[in-house]
Amino acid sequence: MRFVIVTGMSGGGKRTAMKMLEDVGFYCVDNLPTSLIEKFVELLWTPNSEVTKVALGLDVRSDINFGEVEAILEKLQGNGYKFEILFMDASDDALVKRYKESRRVHPLATDGSRVQDGIARERKILKETKKKADYVIDTSKLLTRELKEELDRIFVQNEEYNSLMVNIMSFGYKYGIPGDSDLVFDVRFLPNPYYIDELKHQTGNDKPVQDYVMSFPETKEFLDKLVDMLNFLIPNYIKEGKYQLVIAIGCTGGKHRSVTLANALYEKMKGRKGYGLKLSHRDVEN
Repeated sequence: MRFVIVTGMSGGGKRTAMKMLEDVGFYCVDNLPTSLIEKFVELLWTPNSEVTKVALGLDVRSDINFGEVEAILEKLQGNGYKFEILFMDASDDALVKRYKESRRVHPLATDGSRVQDGIARERKILKETKKKADYVIDTSKLLTRELKEELDRIFVQNEEYNSLMVNIMSFGYKYGIPGDSDLVFDVRFLPNPYYIDELKHQTGNDKPVQDYVMSFPETKEFLDKLVDMLNFLIPNYIKEGKYQLVIAIGCTGGKHRSVTLANALYEKMKGRKGYGLKLSHRDVEN
């Protein structure tokens, strides 16, 4: 029996995750009353049960005093029932934006308080549950397709879970530094292909631009030093419980040098164990 508890921040993608798990064969039950959780689990573990994969959705909507839910889960564990906890999370900014777009009321802000206040209360309630989670997925910048791929990798292919998702992003300083950046690197010290007529209208996704930018010794030295630093930083970020790392590489317009370096860094880092990896070019089409 594979039993998954799906919980997390309201608006973090729990319902979407439940639907995706249902699509891959999980028997899904959402927001079961707290008083029925133990009985539900007991019924699942009957000898003749045909159900082999179950996902149970739990959040603060089912019980404002979530401590009661946590106590039940601890009791189940003590009685020998094995389960995994999938915690769906997102940044406060992403959650606020989702609530504004959906025009829904946060479950802990029904007294007329601000959405931000409800989110803060919920984070406090779920703090310990998040610490105990087997999987934490931050959906702040995750596309639906990417979430499906991550869940499929964990619950269908049974691959090793990567707690940290690293997003390598190129950008142009003329459009502003990405607000969610954790590490920002300025590559405007490199010669600019923009001033070469045959390269001006190409981007760092085109080989002529890549060959030009990478032809300089300082480019390769910078890339080697950057990889060396990230090899040191990433394991320590994982140790400290960080789930999202955005590495932003910027040049003037975000089309040539930054795109080339972001692509090169991605190639250097892909395939390594311990973290997931994404590549994006914010301003290449501007």
